[in-house]
Amino acid sequence: MTWKTLSSRQLFSETWMNVRADTCEKPDGSIVSPYYVYEFPEWVTALAITKDGQVILERQYRHALGRTDLELPGGCVDRTDASFEAAVARELLEETGFRFERFVFLGQTSANPSTNTNLMHMYLATGGEKVQEQELDAGEDIDIVLVSMDELVELFRKQQFIQSMHMVAISLALQHLGRIHIQ
Repeated sequence: MTWKTLSSRQLFSETWMNVRADTCEKPDGSIVSPYYVYEFPEWVTALAITKDGQVILERQYRHALGRTDLELPGGCVDRTDASFEAAVARELLEETGFRFERFVFLGQTSANPSTNTNLMHMYLATGGEKVQEQELDAGEDIDIVLVSMDELVELFRKQQFIQSMHMVAISLALQHLGRIHIQ
């Protein structure tokens, strides 16, 4: 079922995104052209829990949807990050000011495997302690929201998160913690 890429043309290139148009040959010999591919860096996110059991959420405006919603902390993996775990630890520190004792890898997911080349690497971070103020990137405006685990479960059940990959991370973390069961 694998397609063969016959040619690839770069249409747009920027720090956090590249767009290309591929010409592909399917196994039956038919040609698909153009096939648009969005290249992003790898992403990381975490369900982050403080030492006193509070879950760290972020309230953030997202211009593409024109909405302000609750999300998990996370972001892009930088070239200087030694690993995905190091990237999520850095993102947590920058966005929340918290450092964490333990990370559990929950899995990976794709925002859209038909067009996007990258994955979201999901973690459960525990033992968080506030060690600094936020160090936000230009364009970031993030309010930290601390909720109890019961409040998180209720927000999740009421579908109060719009970011699909964060919903997956929350679901996997809650399953790992024994707070929800999926059969």
